[in-house]
Amino acid sequence: MESTITSAAYAVSSSHDRLEDIETAGLWSQVSEPLSAAREELRSLRGGLTAAATVASLAPPMLAEDSTRHYLLMIQNSAESRASGGIPGALAVLQVENGRLSLGDQVSSGGLDVMIPPLAVDTEQVQIYSSRLGKFVQDVNLTPDFPTAAATAQSMWKSKTGLTVDGVISVDPIALSYILEATGPVGYADAQLAQLADVGLPKELTSANVVKTLLSDVYSAVEEPALQDAYFAGVAREIFAALSAGRGEAKGMVSGISRGAEEGRVLLWSSRVEEQEQIARYALSGSISGPSVSPGQFGVYFNDGTGAKMDYYVKRTVQLVKECPHDGYAETTVRITSTNTAPSDAADYLPAYVTGAGNFGVPPGSVQTNTVAYGPVQANVETAKIDGQNAEFAPYRHRDRPVGVIAVRLAPGESKTVEFTFGKIVQHSEPNIVVTPTVQPVTDVILPTENASCG
Repeated sequence: MESTITSAAYAVSSSHDRLEDIETAGLWSQVSEPLSAAREELRSLRGGLTAAATVASLAPPMLAEDSTRHYLLMIQNSAESRASGGIPGALAVLQVENGRLSLGDQVSSGGLDVMIPPLAVDTEQVQIYSSRLGKFVQDVNLTPDFPTAAATAQSMWKSKTGLTVDGVISVDPIALSYILEATGPVGYADAQLAQLADVGLPKELTSANVVKTLLSDVYSAVEEPALQDAYFAGVAREIFAALSAGRGEAKGMVSGISRGAEEGRVLLWSSRVEEQEQIARYALSGSISGPSVSPGQFGVYFNDGTGAKMDYYVKRTVQLVKECPHDGYAETTVRITSTNTAPSDAADYLPAYVTGAGNFGVPPGSVQTNTVAYGPVQANVETAKIDGQNAEFAPYRHRDRPVGVIAVRLAPGESKTVEFTFGKIVQHSEPNIVVTPTVQPVTDVILPTENASCG
């Protein structure tokens, strides 16, 4: 299979080169439209085949074709945001032996003790995200750089369990819903989960109900936080048990996982240097620097400051605005609008575990978010505004990328717009944006780039 994919990729590359020759021969004016369309198709196909060839070479060792491997499976809970998606709500060991999957030890993130002293994380990231990165497994992904978060989680797991995992895989409930589209409904083999379902939760999980069940309904139906965490972890176990049993059509499964990866909801890190070097070429790596990051890339990431599960109610849009050049350099504004859609009586209506009950200084029903914006390499973050008014923000650098951080608090029904303006941009490539995956569809969050009117 690998040789077939590689040969196909070579054929596409050769065809692309021949199209270039046609252009230089002066025939462009005669065949411009079909040729342009063909070139775009070939570029797209060549990229897909290159990725497929990489997967083909990585799959046998990573799926332990002739051995056994262990991966730490991290289920991110999007109801409490973290830069790469959500707080790690459940952790489990995914064992792969001769290509077969099985789920081993499983705990909620609260089941791992605090790391004292905190694990070492590079100074740049500690300055931005604090030493909590190496102290609590719930906070390893305050940084949007997934390789950092994954390596830290691997070290924490080894410290607490003695097992060195071969890599880390992260998914969120929306990605789980994509998997359920392929497997079909999943029931509860676990007696405790079945008992919890009797208090108002679904009798079986489907692609249509799993997100709302995990990120909202469980908190209303189950009062004890420990049982809520157990349910979250148990549901992940049932879904991966269905996956391990081979339920569902393979094409649909691959499509669902691929969709999750494209949206940043499925992330992968390998402790093997040679494997990670290949993974780092793709968005699947969740890297903030390196070959998977385009020269003109911006990033917007969200970290919960409420200490609760209120992000289920926050709706956001993110948009790039290409400003008029200044002093010969490009300028771009990153516009982030957030709305707290929680009911006005959220303080009384929602459970304390969801609102935070004011335990971290945020009034019940309100949401506080640390909004983090990254610009391209070598640029500067110049200003920040909230609803058009200049606002103080914390400026940093992470791997030569400018970083701006600002805290935003929203009462129920309130909206605010944050704008970070980046200047001294030397890149000439078209800008693009990467955003923390949330409960919302990515297409609803990322708006088309806007061009300022320059006289």
